[in-house]
Amino acid sequence: AISLDPFVKEHGGTIPPGILRTIVPAAPDAWLTALERFGTMSFGEVATDAIRFARDGFAMHALMAELIRENADGYRRWPANAAIYLPGGRPPGVGERFVQKDLARTLQYMADEEKRAARSGGRRRGLKAARAAFYRGDIAKAITDFQRGNGGFLTMADMAAYRVELGAPVRYRFHGTDVYACGPWCQGPVLLQMLSILDGIDLAALGHNSVEYVHVLAEAMKLAFADRERHYADPRFARVPIAKLLSPSYAATRRGLIRALEAWTEMPPAGDPGARGGRAKTAAPRAKGGEPMVLDTSYVAVIDRHGNAFSATPSDSSWHVPVVPGTGLAPSGRGYQSWAKPGHPQAIAAGRRPRLTPNPALAIGEGRLVMPFGTPGGDVQCQAMLQSFLNVVVFGMDVQQAVEAPRFATFSFPNSFEPHTYYPGRLNLEQALGSECGERLAALGHKVEWWPERTWRAGGMCMVAKDEKTGLLSGGADPRRASYAVGW
Repeated sequence: AISLDPFVKEHGGTIPPGILRTIVPAAPDAWLTALERFGTMSFGEVATDAIRFARDGFAMHALMAELIRENADGYRRWPANAAIYLPGGRPPGVGERFVQKDLARTLQYMADEEKRAARSGGRRRGLKAARAAFYRGDIAKAITDFQRGNGGFLTMADMAAYRVELGAPVRYRFHGTDVYACGPWCQGPVLLQMLSILDGIDLAALGHNSVEYVHVLAEAMKLAFADRERHYADPRFARVPIAKLLSPSYAATRRGLIRALEAWTEMPPAGDPGARGGRAKTAAPRAKGGEPMVLDTSYVAVIDRHGNAFSATPSDSSWHVPVVPGTGLAPSGRGYQSWAKPGHPQAIAAGRRPRLTPNPALAIGEGRLVMPFGTPGGDVQCQAMLQSFLNVVVFGMDVQQAVEAPRFATFSFPNSFEPHTYYPGRLNLEQALGSECGERLAALGHKVEWWPERTWRAGGMCMVAKDEKTGLLSGGADPRRASYAVGW
């Protein structure tokens, strides 16, 4: 039932906090589909610890406490949100037990429905019952009743008809390693475009994190994000020229826009991969404004004893959309990654997926390496992933060294999240890169701003690598966030 008109006419071309940001929640079907196709366990088995942590609680950690505290006013908009995230009327402190009993009951209901169905129909029928509990049963009814009573668009028909899409990944081969990413319904191909642009440059000769290296990577990042802004969209609604965007000829044209002694002080023009030589088009001006807090993402990488590799970037928010009372759920508010702007590639439309930021990756070097990797961080994700990947493949670091190395990020493009803020020329550097590096980059035209050393704003990279020759596995966990590498 959603359309662009009310957002333009009633909300001034914005997507306001609240129920209008809701899209069909996809995570339960994604997990259940993965279990059905690739797993051996039941939903109840894999959800046991999640149910326990929700029911009995866990010790609040520092970053989560900080994010809840910084977004406390958002949680106070809705009593159900405040009851969970502001227990006793205040943000929880570090080390305090954080409990989500309604969420535990919701997950337990799915597990109970699965168990009943599996008694007579086996594992596969049980998984279908768990899915039905969410998308057709009491959970769906609670969600859609709340939507109907509060001016939302989501209906039981939307929930019942939803099925996660199984799509082929996008691939780019860099230095003998195939890097796989999700398609242009998210920002996944940005990482691959960055690699394609950099593929014709001797990065090792520039020197790791030298001024020249940081400059070249920052400019390649800007070029890829300019193309994201113009070309990426839900492929069901748009023809996205991914093959041409990743072609050697197009990458060479984009690479030619990198100037050794001068930075782009605005977002560079997007390219036209359909034109001869990939001639660039002028970038549309975008609004400037304050940086939104979008820091709700997780990442997990696993390789098991059989060699199966898993890479996932689960993410959603709870402070800018209402929790459905009694469920513990804030059904996906990812609608605020759409645009309330007519003619924009990611403009709001019925059935159109917003272009998401979460984008897991998987690298496979024939006969030598398997490496799932990714990070939280909104628009910083692809940038942190690029740097950590190059640290391994170009500079020979182990995965822990790769994620700990100092990082940088550009913000010279419209942010993926409402209100889509834009900081022309801005380049953030972690302190460890050094003041001389910052001064020389500023002389090239970068608007340098400093991050503290190892700030969580630079992402929380996690990587697992398997050496195919020796069979040994290694894990890298970023000290910038609450990240852990575990093996058994």
